Amino acid sequence: MRRLTRLTRGGSVGPTAVYYAGVTAPVISASMSVMVREAMRMAGLSEYWQWFIAALVAAFAGISWYLIFIRWSYRHKFGRGTEMTLETAISLDDAAILVKRGGIETRIDWACVEAVRTSRSHVSVLINGADALIIPDAWFGKDKASRAAFTTRLQEKAPN
Repeated sequence: MRRLTRLTRGGSVGPTAVYYAGVTAPVISASMSVMVREAMRMAGLSEYWQWFIAALVAAFAGISWYLIFIRWSYRHKFGRGTEMTLETAISLDDAAILVKRGGIETRIDWACVEAVRTSRSHVSVLINGADALIIPDAWFGKDKASRAAFTTRLQEKAPN
């Protein structure tokens, strides 16, 4: 299941984390530069050493913060939320794919389906604007005819 869940993730760090790391790192860097330069001025160092040390500390502070923030934002767990704990039911009707997990039901219009791909262990439905829908073969038990019928119906209804 972990391998299948990994298929729904495009990366290990989300775009919001990268954005905030990129926004906060320069602020941290600038703040450190001001603080260190003022400390060096108060210590009586020459202008050259004030700027040199302040720039050095600022660069390391910005880079360090960026790396720490990215590491904190790293997605460690497979199956965030309830995707691996609650029972999931998938049904197909003429208008959409309906996915029900716990008390939440999601409707995916057929026009949003980009592709249906099959492999030995699962069927993946690539959806425009959302994570891929992964259906493990284990959900069909040993009923290969049921899996084939489900896959055929998916491929018939998908526009692409």
